[in-house]
Amino acid sequence: MGIQELLDLTIKNNASDLHLMPGIVPAMRVDGVLRYLTNYKPFTPAEMETMLYSILKPEQKELLINNKEIDFSFGFGGGVYGNLGRFRTNIYYQRGVMSAAFRYLQPKIRTVEELKLPKICHQFANLKQGFVLVTGPTGHGKSTTLAAIINEINLDKAFHILTIEDPIEYLYPPGKSIISQREMDIDTHSWNLALRSALREDPDVVLIGEMRDPETVSSALTIAETGHLVFSTLHTNSAAQTIDRIIDSFPASQQAQVKTQLAATLKGVISQRLIPKIDGGRVPGVEILTGTPAIASNIRDGKTHLIDSVIQTSQDAGMIPLESSLASLVLSGQISLETAKSYALRPEELMRMVG
Repeated sequence: MGIQELLDLTIKNNASDLHLMPGIVPAMRVDGVLRYLTNYKPFTPAEMETMLYSILKPEQKELLINNKEIDFSFGFGGGVYGNLGRFRTNIYYQRGVMSAAFRYLQPKIRTVEELKLPKICHQFANLKQGFVLVTGPTGHGKSTTLAAIINEINLDKAFHILTIEDPIEYLYPPGKSIISQREMDIDTHSWNLALRSALREDPDVVLIGEMRDPETVSSALTIAETGHLVFSTLHTNSAAQTIDRIIDSFPASQQAQVKTQLAATLKGVISQRLIPKIDGGRVPGVEILTGTPAIASNIRDGKTHLIDSVIQTSQDAGMIPLESSLASLVLSGQISLETAKSYALRPEELMRMVG
C-alpha cells in the first residue's frame, strides 16, 4: 500500500487525520477517535522513509534532514490545487525513525451555517477593523471556522486579504477580494519579517495563522490598532483564559500597554470544541465573547475574572456562554448529557439549564 492509497482511504472514511509510524499499522482519527487499519501491515522504517520522501520536494527533503521535522501542505486528487482537498502534514522523527501526521482539509470551504456555528459569526465578517480570535484545543475546527469567515469576506467584499500561515491550509475560490497567502519558509523567512511588512502590502484583512509568541501578538495588536481587521488563533479553552494568556505572555512592564491595546481592539473571541454527536459525527460547542464596553473596561482594569459573568449576562449583545451552547445541543437531542458535562467549564450551570 502506498501513500496515495492511504490518503484516499482517509478521505473515503471521512477521517480528520492519518497517522503513519513504523512498526504500527496505520491509524485514522474519525470523529475524534483513533481507529487502526488492522487489515494492513505495519511499515518498516525503510519503507516509511521511501514513502514519505516521495511526497517531498528536494528543498523540503533537505529541511527535514537538517531540522528532523517539517510542516507543509499539498493538494490531493489532481488539479492545480487538489480537487479532493489538501493535507496539512507534519513529518517528524521519533525514536530515531521517520513518522508522519496528515490533517485532511476538505476542498470546499464550508459556510457558517454548514458548520452549525452561531449567526453572530457573520457579524465578525462584517467588521471594518479590530481583532478577532478563534480558540480551542488542537483538532477542534479553529482553521475551518476561520476559513468560513474569511471566505464570507472574500465573496462579499472587494478587499485585500493577507494571510500568513505555517503552512497554508485552505485555498480560497475566486471572489470579490484579492487574497495573498504567504507560507513560512516558502514566501517568507520568519513571522516577524512577514508581520513587519504586512502593513506595506495594503491589506484590509490580515489572517495570522497562530499567535506563537509575544512578538506575534504585539504585531497583531498594532495592525488592528492601525485600522485593519485581524484574525488569529490560540490554544486556549475559554474567552477569559484567552485574554489572560495574551496579557501574561508579556513582561509585567509591558502589560498595562497590552491591556490598553487589547481593550481598544478586541471585537470577538470564538472559543470552540467539536463534540461527538449521539448519531455519529461531531458538532461545535461554542462560547462567544463580543467586544462590548463592559468587556473593554474589564480588560483595561485587569478584572478578567469578571469576564465569565459578563458573558452570562450579555446574551442580548450576542455573547454565548459555553454551557448555554451545550444545553441547547442536549435539549435538541444532538449530544448526550454525559458528553455535555465532560466538556462544560461549569457543569452545575449546565445542569441548571437542562433541568
